[in-house]
Amino acid sequence: MTREIVFPVPPDEVWEALTDPEQLEEWFANDVELDPREGGEGVFRWDDGEERHATVLVAEPGERLVLDWDDEGTVELTLEEVDEGTRLLVRESTPEFSTALELRAMAISQERSSLVPLAGILVRG
Repeated sequence: MTREIVFPVPPDEVWEALTDPEQLEEWFANDVELDPREGGEGVFRWDDGEERHATVLVAEPGERLVLDWDDEGTVELTLEEVDEGTRLLVRESTPEFSTALELRAMAISQERSSLVPLAGILVRG
């Protein structure tokens, strides 16, 4: 599955939202441990008892992050600065991450009272 999401903020803010455990806890999982360096490990826990483990395959700060979900597929996140802010291309084998990102983009747009509309889903794989 491939999705494009435009955030009305600079790439460094989007990168932080993708790699900082405290920010990930605001929009993705309830408890997050993440070492956002290549080879780093991540543990994502939800209040319903679900726990997922990931390994960071690629970490190019401000540009690209690839996570491997312990035999449950991968998610590749590519950031690109655009006039509207940051375009985030999400390629994944499971849709959970990009769905959560879309909700976060909408929240940021509302918080910032941005005139830039959310790009939403442009391509579905």
